[in-house]
Amino acid sequence: MIRTVLGDIPPAALGVTDAHDHLVFASAKLPGQELDDPAAADAELRAFAAAGGQALAQWTPMGLGRRAEHLAALSEAAGVHLIAATGLHQAGHYSPETLTPLLDGLAERFIAELTEGLRRDGDPDGPPVEATAAGSGGRDGSGDRAAAEIRSPRAGLVKVAGDFHQVDRHASMTFAAAAAAHQATGATIAVHLEGGTHPLGVLKALEGVPASSVILGHLNRFPDLGPHREAAEAGAFLGFDGPSRANHATDWRLFDCLAALIDSGHTDQILLGGDTTSAAARASSGGGPGIPYLLTDIRARVLRDFGPDVADAFFLHNPARAFDTDWQA
Repeated sequence: MIRTVLGDIPPAALGVTDAHDHLVFASAKLPGQELDDPAAADAELRAFAAAGGQALAQWTPMGLGRRAEHLAALSEAAGVHLIAATGLHQAGHYSPETLTPLLDGLAERFIAELTEGLRRDGDPDGPPVEATAAGSGGRDGSGDRAAAEIRSPRAGLVKVAGDFHQVDRHASMTFAAAAAAHQATGATIAVHLEGGTHPLGVLKALEGVPASSVILGHLNRFPDLGPHREAAEAGAFLGFDGPSRANHATDWRLFDCLAALIDSGHTDQILLGGDTTSAAARASSGGGPGIPYLLTDIRARVLRDFGPDVADAFFLHNPARAFDTDWQA
């Protein structure tokens, strides 16, 4: 089952998916570019739905303006499944006063958000955000409300981050907590690779976690096909995300990487996402191209260059497998 903010759904119900994006996000590294407006998030998500989008994985972890109390309502209003994240980003994305309290009992925090419900950013030790009418159950494949237990919205993945060409001390701590959360729940672990680097080292550092439960993000930022193929052969999912105003130097290599991996027999390991991390990049309130671009342009070119079977793998079947979990709790 795939855990969304409106409840658990079968993989076949997920639909066309943006496998890595941000509706809300506020980082100390991006001052003045906060994604902190629920109305703008609603407009972006509705535009994604109008382009044919049916699901989005929201990789914003704890402490980064996640607005957990709004996610269920956003999902309900747009008719788009949202998979929320627990986890922790690189230390530099946080102010010290935000980060320090989160480090205590990190694995337990991840597990609680996966099983009990998401916490508010301003109250990480408080109760889960309240279930609302918008968050009172899952959807069936037709988009109608399915009978389900009323409960707080829960995380459906753990997001952590490596550093440039290494797993630093902070990452080692968050990786250990993520691995413990995976062992306790079965949850998928989604990893920010700094500059797209160190994918094989990351898989090794996540001790006890099968590669098939790991999504390696930002591989397009370091288009070295050797490690890409090795990670795919290990069973990991390969995340290619963007385009991004902040990380655009390798955008032109995206389709070269995809073609090489398809030719190597790894079509079923590839995930695509938009990774919108700044207000300037939104389509609805900034200069774009925003979340809809993933479907209006990238998916359109995948269809043209590689055909409908490959497009269905990238946007339908692979995300359904990547986020599907035999939940232990």
